[in-house]
Amino acid sequence: MSKKSKLRLETPRPFQTLLPLTSSMRRRLKDYVYRFNRANVLVIGDVMLDHYIWGAVHRISPEAPVPVVQVEQESFRLGGAANVYNNIRSLGGTAELCGVIGRDGHGRQVIKALGLTDSRSGILIDSSRPTTLKARILAHSQQVVRYDIEKCHDLSPALTRRLLHYIARQLPHVSCLVISDYAKGVVTPSLMEGIGKIAQAQALPVIVDPKVVHLSYYAGTTVITPNHLEAQEAVGYSSRSGPHSIHEIGHLLRQKLGCEAVLVTRGEQGMSLCERDGSSWHIPAIAKQVYDVTGAGDTVVSTLALALSVGASLREGAILANHAAGIVVGQVGTAVVTQQQLQEALDHVPLE
Repeated sequence: MSKKSKLRLETPRPFQTLLPLTSSMRRRLKDYVYRFNRANVLVIGDVMLDHYIWGAVHRISPEAPVPVVQVEQESFRLGGAANVYNNIRSLGGTAELCGVIGRDGHGRQVIKALGLTDSRSGILIDSSRPTTLKARILAHSQQVVRYDIEKCHDLSPALTRRLLHYIARQLPHVSCLVISDYAKGVVTPSLMEGIGKIAQAQALPVIVDPKVVHLSYYAGTTVITPNHLEAQEAVGYSSRSGPHSIHEIGHLLRQKLGCEAVLVTRGEQGMSLCERDGSSWHIPAIAKQVYDVTGAGDTVVSTLALALSVGASLREGAILANHAAGIVVGQVGTAVVTQQQLQEALDHVPLE
């Protein structure tokens, strides 16, 4: 372990596996999904626009050893915090979105895609930055190159105060908060400090899709959802320091932040949940085919937020999030999961 982490790991319990399910558990999970329409989630974070350029490659450029993509179509999809918002709504919940766009055409596209007309919404305009855009060029459904348009400096104190004012107005009406942090400038220490105070007063769960560079911001939140590499880096381990069990990493991270749980997403190996009582749970991956992991983390926090909002435990919410992620990675590009898709996926869960 590096000097970054000097915590002494409390002895965690051995890993237990959460699949297969009992028939009563499956019925309970489906009932939670049915009740998602009772949830109202406030999503706070980096709003982005994903641009997809689809085409085919038939030759190599004579100018350089690169493929020439013959463009056939293009599309724009909401990304980042806006994709979390989209997933919540697609799953049947109600959502509010709080973030920043630029004063530009891409920002107008975001507003149009969100269907916003109310000037009192939580989407603010920052003239000092462009709307964050991630453009992907795909040929035969394979990504050839990606380019980003962004400026990642922190929001001004004035804009942060406006965001906090909007958040404070919304909290009496919401059931959960999601922090979607892509390190593009919205999530700052002062914003998280303000959110922590008002969320604690309302006793609301706070779920964070984190960036390691901002780890200290998330102390005291309910649950964070890093991937395996992010969790390893967050506790000061590196690939050169030797193998470490995921439950050791997860519990060290949970202790470091003082949060209730850490849900580590592990790609083809599924997810692992480490809880405050020392319990460790493994949830095997259920995706039949993986085409694109873009936006899968957004789907995880969206589903988990809805589940906690309607009374599910962290374990139950993690199982639902795992199934939702399994659906979305089977699609190319930033995608959302519907309530019906999740219900149907649960119908095919193996039973004890």
